Amino acid sequence: MAPVPTPSAQPDDAPESYVGLDAETAERQARARGWSTVRALPPGTVITMEFRGGRINFEVDTSTVTRCWVG
Repeated sequence: MAPVPTPSAQPDDAPESYVGLDAETAERQARARGWSTVRALPPGTVITMEFRGGRINFEVDTSTVTRCWVG
């Protein structure tokens, strides 16, 4: 039987703290806090609903984070 993969660590972080930051600053801060994947998306982007531990998502409008969620 194949081993079960270990999910990426989920940093103890508050996603709402990124809202209002410029996208570049938010990405640097997220990586420094331990997020393995940082994804910036324009408003209305169609994405899958799969959850990935260790990933943080930013909705970015005119270089500013307007929404943030994990997974």
